[in-house]
Amino acid sequence: MSTPQPKTRVALVYGGRSSEHAVSCATAAGVMSAIDTDRFDVVPIGIARDGRWVLGGADLTALALAPGHTPEVTGEGDLRLPLATDNRTVVDVRGAQGATALGDVDVVFPLLHGPFGEDGTLQGMLELADIPYVGCGVLASATMMDKHAMKGVFASHGLPIGPFVTITDRQWCTDPQAAIDAACALTFPLFVKPARAGSSVGITRVHSREELPAAVEAARAHDPKVVVEQGIVGREIECGVLQGRGHDAPRTSLLGEIVVDSEHGFYDFDAKYLDEKDVVLSCPAELPQGDADRIRTMAAEAFEAAGCEGLARVDFFYTPEGDVVVNEINTMPGFTPHSMYPQMWLASGMTYRDLITELIDLALTRRVGLR
Repeated sequence: MSTPQPKTRVALVYGGRSSEHAVSCATAAGVMSAIDTDRFDVVPIGIARDGRWVLGGADLTALALAPGHTPEVTGEGDLRLPLATDNRTVVDVRGAQGATALGDVDVVFPLLHGPFGEDGTLQGMLELADIPYVGCGVLASATMMDKHAMKGVFASHGLPIGPFVTITDRQWCTDPQAAIDAACALTFPLFVKPARAGSSVGITRVHSREELPAAVEAARAHDPKVVVEQGIVGREIECGVLQGRGHDAPRTSLLGEIVVDSEHGFYDFDAKYLDEKDVVLSCPAELPQGDADRIRTMAAEAFEAAGCEGLARVDFFYTPEGDVVVNEINTMPGFTPHSMYPQMWLASGMTYRDLITELIDLALTRRVGLR
């Protein structure tokens, strides 16, 4: 009789200190509900808004995001992953019963969105700890989290981007009128965004100079660095990218399209996560085959230009003239079962469960450190 193979122990890390805390909790609920428990032993670890790491539970309802309910990581404890290459043990160093070892961790699946999780900070810690993890490394995570740096990378690789200006904290505090003047050199409407946030948090659409100061302040509530982008008339097209196995080229999904009810104006937080009835996620998007192939090729080029690993979702504008503009790339895209990234892969023939398994397997075969 053969001895059963031990399960791979996966630490799911969610929550976090960013404004996307609740979205991350919802992502964790989705992954825990679908992960292959025959192959994987899950260790859920939540990060509270104050930075405490706590051992999570199995109550998926509490983690779900719904109208009237915003999930939150709470509880006692202070978990830390050790910074040692010969020990991957997660230990509760401040639990009610004293220090408690939770067991060895084979791989970490960071389900964090935004700063202090998706931006290379957690990835750097895991690199120091010599622990494999799902998704992009330190550099790609950091540069693609910052919309200013991201656009610079894409432009340097010849990828088309839209007009924009960046307003730094120093610029806004020392000469706000000059910053407003620079933004007004763009063509309205404008989209004012935190440079290092996602899920459409803190974004305002503005139509006049008079609206800009309040919009900048709204973005600065989430990030002192602000990006002002010129609005582009076009369809919002997305493409999921998955790292190839070994030295294979990145894989791209069928394209998806977001159609938002006019009541929302644009794809804001409520449209993404709360008012799903007002949003149509269409996949595959109806495009001429040649243009669809061009966008998928461009998505793979953006993935490689950024140095991404594991997964990413590349967002485009497709204009009535047939031009394609890269809007942004997300190194930890929305990953609930109903999010666009898993839906695009489902339409491409890969189930949510299989997608989770593939990402973990890719992480386990990738070495940590320089690569």
